[in-house]
Formats: sequence, structure tokens, C-alpha cells
Amino acid sequence: MLRSSLFSTLLYAGLTATPAIADTFQLSSPDIIEGQQLATQHVFKGFGCEGGNIAPSLSWTGAPEGTESFAITVYDPDAPTGSGWWHWFAFDIPSDVTEFPSEAMLSDTVVELKNDYGTVGFGGACPPAGEVHRYEFTVYALGSTLNIDETVSNALAGFMVRANSLASSTITAVYNR
Repeated sequence: MLRSSLFSTLLYAGLTATPAIADTFQLSSPDIIEGQQLATQHVFKGFGCEGGNIAPSLSWTGAPEGTESFAITVYDPDAPTGSGWWHWFAFDIPSDVTEFPSEAMLSDTVVELKNDYGTVGFGGACPPAGEVHRYEFTVYALGSTLNIDETVSNALAGFMVRANSLASSTITAVYNR
């Protein structure tokens, strides 16, 4: 009985402590607003879309103790592919970096993967005509650097990010044309 009680106490403590960490780690942007339409500057140029293909400015605060690096992803779960659409995946961002200004160059230590357009770096929104899609901009605080290279798939990198994540914060914007 004591063992069951101890397990319940530890489980409760773990479940109630986690949101406090997540609540202190916050992603913000002067360019995107939760639930609102992305500006044309953040839309892809190609595939029938006529945007600026510029990543929005992002910044984050409240990284948990033990953060050794960050990862940024932009993902469209609504893409009609069966697996969503990766618009951006960058990782091994140094722990002293807390912002990504629009059009900024990432340091040489940062690894960027090919997006699902087939190019390295940010690829803007471009849903099929008549559809509204969600775009999840997420920053992850990681307890390590990933030490994997740019040849891995977005799925494998996603697994590694989640396996090493201490906290994450997301802003979800939308776009339709």
C-alpha cells in the first residue's frame, strides 16, 4: 500500500510540476498573432502563391535550467499529404540565442533541414486554394545539442527534438488564399 501511495504522490507531483515549466517558457513574435492570418511576407513564392517567403521574427523567454540548445519548427498539420508539411526545421541553436529577427542569418553551428518544398530554410505558407491551414511555429528548449546533420529527415529530427525537449512554446497562425 505504501508503494502505491508513493507512486501516486510522485505521479501527481510530476504531472502538476510540468505545466509550471511550460508556462514560463514563452514564444512571442511581433509578426504573427495566435489564431490570426499570416501576412503576405510570410507566404511562399511559388506553387501558385505570391508571397515574400520571409520567416517572421521570433523571440523566447523563460528557458528552463539545463537548456543547452534550441530548435525551431514550423509545421502545417492540415496539408493534404497524410503527414503534414514541414515549412522549417532548425536545431542546435546556441542556448544564449533568444531571438530570431526576420531575415536574420543563423550562425554556422545551427543546422537547417530541407523543408517540404525541397529547399533549406524557411518556406512560407501556401495551402491549396480555398483551404484554411494552421501553421505551428514552435520553439523547443533542449537539454543537449542534437549532433545530427542536415541529411536526416524532418521526422527523425522531430523525434530527436522531442526526446531531448525540456519545454516548448507554440504560436499557431492561419493562412488561406
